[in-house]
Amino acid sequence: MFTGIIEELGRIVSLEKHTGGARIKISAKVVTKDINEGDSIAVNGVCLTALNVQADSFTADVSGETLHRSTLGNLKVNSKVNLERAVTPAARLGGHIVQGHVDARGKFLQAEQNGNFWTARVSYPSEIGQYLVYKGSIAVEGISLTIANLTDDFFEIAVIPKTWKLTNLSSLKNGDAVNLEVDVIAKYVERIMLYGKAEKKTESITMEKLQKLGFA
Repeated sequence: MFTGIIEELGRIVSLEKHTGGARIKISAKVVTKDINEGDSIAVNGVCLTALNVQADSFTADVSGETLHRSTLGNLKVNSKVNLERAVTPAARLGGHIVQGHVDARGKFLQAEQNGNFWTARVSYPSEIGQYLVYKGSIAVEGISLTIANLTDDFFEIAVIPKTWKLTNLSSLKNGDAVNLEVDVIAKYVERIMLYGKAEKKTESITMEKLQKLGFA
């Protein structure tokens, strides 16, 4: 599990694609300090297993499914990637609960600077629209962000200077694909509401139902 608070901006050193997947090597100095082989690291929001951990790098195997579903399939040598170690029980949850399981790919539409701050606009596919709410949380490229504006086609996020500098948001170009992970709590609520007989699965979620279940 992760929090969406990026610790370091890494760089792809090598990328070897093969049948069924790929192996990537990433340069890093912060996230490699206290991890062992087999530990989890989020790379652009994708949970990967660290292998061959060195003081300044680690490698990871990426399955074909992950390459297809996420933006990791678009990575090239020298691509910048957001890195975060898995949280420990004593860690502060500074962002929100991020599993490292990409739900969909969105598209980075534009970013406008307002003083030292930035407002970025990202389009999203309709299948995750039901999980997005104004002022709710979403992980973009593994970054925990708050939705500042929401439409049926895109959402906007306000980015503070530190996040803009520390992550790969500043290197994205208009039209670039981005990894999106919705708040897992929304998915659990939906599952609770729809679980049961087939006829119940067509019922809509209402405030009354949420209150009875203790969610409101």
